[in-house]
Amino acid sequence: MIRSGLAVLALAVLAACASTDTAQAPATAPQAETAAPAADPYLWLEDVEGERALAWVHQQNDRSLPVLQSDPRYARLEAAALEVSQSRERLALGAIQGGYLYNFWQDQEHVRGIWRRSPLDAYARNAPRWETLIDMDALAASENANWVWHGADCDPSGARCMIALSNGGLDAATQREFDLTTKRFVEGGFVVPEAKANVTWFDRDTLMIATDWGEGSLTESGYPFILKVWRRGTPLSSATEIARGRPTDVLIAPANLEDVDGTHVAIVYQGETFFETVLSIYDGTSVRRITLPRKATIQGLFHQRLIVTLEQEWSIGGRTIPNGTLIALPVASATSATPAVEILFTPSPRQSIENVALTADAVLVSGFDNVRGTLQRFELRNNAWQGSRIDLPPSGVISIAGASTRDHRAFVVFEDFLTPPTLYSLESRATRVRPVRSLPAQFDASPYVVEQFQVASRDGTQVPYFVVHRRDMQLNGQNPTLLYAYGGFQLSQTPSYSPYIGRLWLDQGGVYVLANIRGGGEFGPAWHDAGLKLRRQVIYDDFYAVERDLVTRNITSPRRLGISGRSNGGLLMGVMLNQHPEMVHAAVIGSPLLDMLRYDQLLAGASWVDEYGSPQVPEERAWLEQLTPYQNLHPGPDFPLVFIYTSTKDDRVHPGHARKYAARLAELGVPFLYYENTDGGHQATANLREAARRRALEYTYLSQRLID
Repeated sequence: MIRSGLAVLALAVLAACASTDTAQAPATAPQAETAAPAADPYLWLEDVEGERALAWVHQQNDRSLPVLQSDPRYARLEAAALEVSQSRERLALGAIQGGYLYNFWQDQEHVRGIWRRSPLDAYARNAPRWETLIDMDALAASENANWVWHGADCDPSGARCMIALSNGGLDAATQREFDLTTKRFVEGGFVVPEAKANVTWFDRDTLMIATDWGEGSLTESGYPFILKVWRRGTPLSSATEIARGRPTDVLIAPANLEDVDGTHVAIVYQGETFFETVLSIYDGTSVRRITLPRKATIQGLFHQRLIVTLEQEWSIGGRTIPNGTLIALPVASATSATPAVEILFTPSPRQSIENVALTADAVLVSGFDNVRGTLQRFELRNNAWQGSRIDLPPSGVISIAGASTRDHRAFVVFEDFLTPPTLYSLESRATRVRPVRSLPAQFDASPYVVEQFQVASRDGTQVPYFVVHRRDMQLNGQNPTLLYAYGGFQLSQTPSYSPYIGRLWLDQGGVYVLANIRGGGEFGPAWHDAGLKLRRQVIYDDFYAVERDLVTRNITSPRRLGISGRSNGGLLMGVMLNQHPEMVHAAVIGSPLLDMLRYDQLLAGASWVDEYGSPQVPEERAWLEQLTPYQNLHPGPDFPLVFIYTSTKDDRVHPGHARKYAARLAELGVPFLYYENTDGGHQATANLREAARRRALEYTYLSQRLID
């Protein structure tokens, strides 16, 4: 599903003795481009593949990597990370269609991965019979291409699929038609050239496609705003337009929903902003607007009812439906002025809906109650909705791992910080839970315990956070502690199992903290909305409150406290380093946004103005001028040595953010470490080996700064 029509983009969404002597700033800082505006002398670093910019990148990598890789711990940490990344002890999860479970799998032998399927009955018995459909390593080798898997979308018959292939991890992808019977790409079949395209099947011989149609067809965010229908056997240039947005929108995208009886309803999403979407039905002839508020997410189709989550309060038909409510909208009246609305579930202020999935019998809802996982089931009996809770362990995370309106079964996964994932099958019309497979532990969790605390932020709001630590931890303020948060785009940070954290941090003597600050979705849309635009300071107040509480409780001290965040979390790091550098001794700044006065002009940045505010709106720009980490970088004596990483191939968050921030530090003579992966996209990991390398670099840095 596309959250609020658009979150598929978001999002999502990571020296010996740690002395400055071991990580000196470059001997010569990058020189300003004479033609560049005086206000920003490092615009030339925004030239992603420019010769001068890449020379600077290589200089930084060559300077920084030896500081970390020469540490005696690095090789051991990298080996442990590689064991985790290449381990076969993972759950094979995926999509259910036509009696199969489709899964994309990577391991030591399949570094780029394989796309495969198993009959669902065998999968449910924990005896899957895997049939390889596409071997990405073999495909990349045969075509001499740097292909990275970006997903598959199969036609309603389940015979053919559009396969998205990315060059090196870019968000943009080439899409090609693939035959599941012959296991070959279809000669003369549909091919969509590389673009940030949105494609789905209308029927076996028709695609609904929004792509780069040429000059003037993309939004300011770099995504298509024109949707067309493309018939088999005709050139792409002959596709017929069915819907058009505006250049100021974020994007336009199609979806095809399948009901329990096999019928389909095509949906058109016109994303006016990142969170506001106009939703319509396309019946093959015309596009008719659905009567819904602009902040709403269509989750699926069930007995000719659109299942929808609301992300804003909605007044309709003389009643007001609360923000966060799960509703059903009968298709027959969905485009009328006053559609019939059926309410399934309204969360309390400390509850949330995380995922919604549909089986042939029920609507499944996973969520949180005070950031502890819940799973509910709703069924339609005599045109009335009845709900019940499905019993699973009372803490941790419950994720829906596979469901289809054409099958009576579904799969869910339970895990927590210290409990490896267990796959459950929901059977007997998704009323009975049966364990299918539990993963073996990848680290010894017996010495550790998880506690949940909460602290009052500056405005009095209670902010929860988790602490994972040794049972015998001394409250002496000397525990090396890593604090992670995100704080944006309604993305919840959950108590999930991470062998990387276990082996590379907890087992090294560290304490791990996860903060559920505002901006996320842990308590529903209102928790996110509280930190939008001009209200965003509450997010940073929440994070500061957690930092202070960790010190007040004597769990750690500023000398032993490190912080980490990536993407929007990288912005969080930059802000906290400007506002409260005295609180930390280390900061990992991953794939970050840091120039908040130009972010809307870089790659997908324009799509995020509904989250951060627009530099083009005077009132919002005034706030962003106070917030932006890059322009407000004035490090004092308590500014820590930071580790910055990004990816040259990131076409979502521009690597220029990280580059310019590092260049500014160099100009000021402030030591830092910098690593730019020349592959990997926004996740900064093109393959499993690179994923292990990046984590080994991070935890070596943290060990140097916080443990030594």
